[in-house]
Amino acid sequence: MGTIDGEIPNIIFLLSAVGFWVLAYIQNKKHGKTIETYFLSVLAILFSLSYFGLIFMS
Repeated sequence: MGTIDGEIPNIIFLLSAVGFWVLAYIQNKKHGKTIETYFLSVLAILFSLSYFGLIFMS
């Protein structure tokens, strides 16, 4: 098993962002626009921006 040496791999942010996008979509389809849908959408945007920030800044 490899070591990370204190760095978070970029793929973790990408997978988290995709997961939050899927969860936000499912939540929106089942329950409409609720506070949970907005929360998941904000998390998806945050993780997407973090991913692209890591890609472009490194």
